[in-house]
Parts: sequence; structure tokens; C-alpha cells
Amino acid sequence: MVLSCQVMYPGPTRWQPLLKKPSLDSDALTNYRPISNLPFISKVLEKVVVTQLLEHLQRNSLFEMFQSGFRAHHSTETALLKVTNDLLIASDHGLVSMLDLLDLSAAFDTVDHSILLHRLEHVIGIKGTALDWFRSYLSDRYQFAHVHGVPSSYCRVSHGVSQGSVLGPILFTLYMLPLGSIIRQHGIHFHCYADDTQLYLSMKPEETEKLVKLQTCLKDIKSWMSSNFLLLNSGKTEVMVFGPEPLRNRLDHMITLDGISLTSSLSVRNLGVTFDQNLSFNSHIKLVSRSAFFHLRNITKIRKLRTRHDAEKLIHAFVNSRLDYCNSLLSGCPNNSLRSLQLIQNAATRVLTGIDKRDHITPVMASLHWLPVKFRIIFKTLLLTYKVSSILPGGASDTLSAQ
Repeated sequence: MVLSCQVMYPGPTRWQPLLKKPSLDSDALTNYRPISNLPFISKVLEKVVVTQLLEHLQRNSLFEMFQSGFRAHHSTETALLKVTNDLLIASDHGLVSMLDLLDLSAAFDTVDHSILLHRLEHVIGIKGTALDWFRSYLSDRYQFAHVHGVPSSYCRVSHGVSQGSVLGPILFTLYMLPLGSIIRQHGIHFHCYADDTQLYLSMKPEETEKLVKLQTCLKDIKSWMSSNFLLLNSGKTEVMVFGPEPLRNRLDHMITLDGISLTSSLSVRNLGVTFDQNLSFNSHIKLVSRSAFFHLRNITKIRKLRTRHDAEKLIHAFVNSRLDYCNSLLSGCPNNSLRSLQLIQNAATRVLTGIDKRDHITPVMASLHWLPVKFRIIFKTLLLTYKVSSILPGGASDTLSAQ
């Protein structure tokens, strides 16, 4: 890998603190996420480097197979499909499964530069001029906060990779590469998306020795993270048990992991999708319906002030995007579960076109080229299958097993 130039950024990086969630306390500094505002020329340069770096990683098969973050042909949806498929297969075989969602505190901000450079050289194989470029990229960086037009004093950046940069997310996934090897040593299934790590294993309720393996795995993960300046947030780590209800109840009382009090939840939020113990996704559908209706009501209030073209953009951005997000997970859900989502789409169609509530909705949706919810799910499934079958010569089955 050869990079022909060393370029320093023109001045310190400005970052804008953004509240992680609207519901959080705006007076608590820990509730803000620092987003870097980098110069245009720096992003162009980083894009060139990322292109070369990804080519090097792909050519030498250096990617973590079960890391879906910031990779082509991977997404939160492909990650969740892999995990959900494994859980459903285990349930079909009469097994119970335990899903452990690990959460890191400020993971991007605690990356140690010397460890990252060592990993780039000895694991990724970047040497010479290219390694010097990355060393230059990470060193002598300064940042300042900019709030309401008022800048703060400059602060030297000795750790972390920039959130909002082009190169930062890729460097973070490379920093996390050894984690996969540690988990594999314990025979635990896992899947990652950036800093979100999912551990899961399937067993019969009497196979308590597998819980010991999970406890040991968690202990080794915490030890590795501590030595790499990463902090496992036990307060946000969640556990859920899946499988037939009688078997779940027999396993439920066994959950104690590495001294951390982890009570099995009835539902967990996993990469934007709400999982329930039966994998029915009814809780997820209710939350999506509530959120989509909220935004649709707001769009209705300003509909007369907008052209049809602009109104359609708003509906796609705030309503249809929620209906489509990870909707392939809903494949196989009964029609009565999907009914609330279809009612949202029907209401969006009426808001956009202004038709009467007694008019037939199907021909109007056809004129808009909008597939009904059930067929949008089928279309997404077929689309993913086609993409998978076209990526590798081995076919869809080989690629799905890899993801």
C-alpha cells in the first residue's frame, strides 16, 4: 500500500456538541456527542486514503467476518438478519438462546494512537510511507468546541478518532480487530456493528456449563478492553433469553455474568430494532407505528403549504423510511401484526393525495408506485437475496453463512 503525500490539516478541528437523544438532559455534558466539522479538503484526502485502505483490506482478507460496520454490502439490517436467523433456528431445535448486548462508553474517543499504529503495522501490514502518513494524521491534532458562535480554547488531541471524519470509523474497526479472536476462543457466537457487540449462545436449560463459558468470555473481553483503554458500560449492557416459554423460564434464574447484575429483559433495543422474547417483533411494530404517526400528523399540519412533490419528500423521509428500516426482519409476521403499519401507509397516501377516506386506496397507491407494506417486506427480502447471490461466485447460501 503506497500513499504519496503527507498533508496536515489546516488548523485545529472544530467540533459541534450534539445531544445524543432529544429526551436527555441538555445541561449534562455527558449527554452530548462530539461531532467533528472537518475542512472539505481534509475529507477529500481521507476519502482517497479510505479507498486505498479498503482495497488493501479486501485483497488480503483482513476484515473481521462478523463486523458489519462501515463496510460495503453490510448494514445494521444484514447484521440483525444474521443474528435473528441463528436465534430462530435454535428455537426450532428446541433450544433456548441468550443474547448479550455489550455497550462501550465513548469508544471512539478513547482509542490509543500508539496501539492503533502498532495494529496498523503488525496486523494490517501497513509500513513505510503509508504508516508515516497515518502517524502524521494522528499526531499534533488540536480541537475546539464551537457553541452558539463562541469558540473555546484549543485542546490537544492525544486519544481517539474523529466522529464525523471519513477515516475515523474504519480506523476504529481495525482497532477492534483482536476482539473477534478472543470471543472465538470461547466458542461463543457474536456479531458486531462498530462498537455494538452482540454475544449469543444456544443451549438446553440444563447445560449450565455454557453459561460458565459466557462468563469467562465476558471476563476476557473486559480485560482486553481495559488494556486497550476501552470501557465496557455494564449499566447499558443488556441480556435477553429467547426460545420456547417453558424452557426460558427454567433458564431465567441462572443469569449472572462476571459479577455484573444482568436481569433478563422482556424487550431490548438492538441497532434500532426492538426485540421481544418470542421474536414476534410486536413491540417493534408498535413503536414504529407511534413514531410514524407522530411525524405524519406534523406533516398533515403543513401539507397545504407544500407542493405535492415536497410533501412526498417529507413522507419518504419521516414515514416511509421508518416503515422500511430493517423491514426484512418482519418477513413471516402475520397480517394482523402488519395491519398497523399498513394503516400508516394508507394515511400517508391520503395526506399526500387528498383523497377522501371512503375512496379505495389500492389504485391510488399503485399510481404512486408504492408497494403495500407486506409486499415491501417481500421486495426487500428478494432484493437482499439478489445482492447476496451477486456478490460472491459461491452463491447466496455461502454468502449468507459468511454474514
